[in-house]
Amino acid sequence: MPTIDDLDTFWAEILSSDPARIRRAAEAVPPKERESVITHLRSMATRDDWTAMQRANAWAALVALGEA
Repeated sequence: MPTIDDLDTFWAEILSSDPARIRRAAEAVPPKERESVITHLRSMATRDDWTAMQRANAWAALVALGEA
């Protein structure tokens, strides 16, 4: 089971806006969990309760993963 530090690192990479880092982090996620990550990123990218920077980084992750 991942630790909080692992999860913090994962999300820092996914929300880094760096396509290579985003793809590397996503590749480490099992396929069943990847859809949950994509769903969460879509929510982050479109909901107003996230900051503008969080929304932009989530959108960048979706683009890097070919999910935008």
